[in-house]
Amino acid sequence: MRPARHLVVFLRVPRLGRVKSRLAAGIGPVAALQFHRTNSARLLRRLVRDRRWRLALWVTPDHMRVRWPVAAPRRGQGSGDLGQRMARVFIDLPPGPAVIIGADIPAITPDHIAAAFRALGHSEAVFGPATDGGYWLVGLRRRPRVPHGLFAAVRWSSADALADTLKGLPRGMSVVRLETLSDIDDADDYRHWFGQARRAASP
Repeated sequence: MRPARHLVVFLRVPRLGRVKSRLAAGIGPVAALQFHRTNSARLLRRLVRDRRWRLALWVTPDHMRVRWPVAAPRRGQGSGDLGQRMARVFIDLPPGPAVIIGADIPAITPDHIAAAFRALGHSEAVFGPATDGGYWLVGLRRRPRVPHGLFAAVRWSSADALADTLKGLPRGMSVVRLETLSDIDDADDYRHWFGQARRAASP
């Protein structure tokens, strides 16, 4: 039997003043919280029904209880910086290729996730670059093993996050890059996305 494909969504518990701090500085904490909740719910509903992968939610803070809009396995991300928490996913999951995404990219579709898993059929790693220099997706084939020291020297929340991550990969590791997408980090990102969404919804 072929090992399962694992899709992990990193989520922050929706609490006023504790999510999307840069966005909240520009549009207010209530609007930022509403964006976080709405976008997360739409993304999860879009992905949970697809039988090509197993969806799991990894949540922070670990101790907070919240009702999510889909029925899926969930666990806490644990301690450490973002890199340590993502590395834990690749180490702890059962066998099979694994992909991690965040919940602040409105444009993610099942086709993007399927493309990531196809890439892991012939490459060892896959990344979805973001326009700000970070990335909206990272995936590893995890066979024969997970590389040691992943994400050890990454400048998170910077324009160098993807470059730093690629630099830290083992020499000769095969990598595929997917389509570049935009995340919603600040008010300018939000206004651009909102304008596009309104135009797309117009008859």
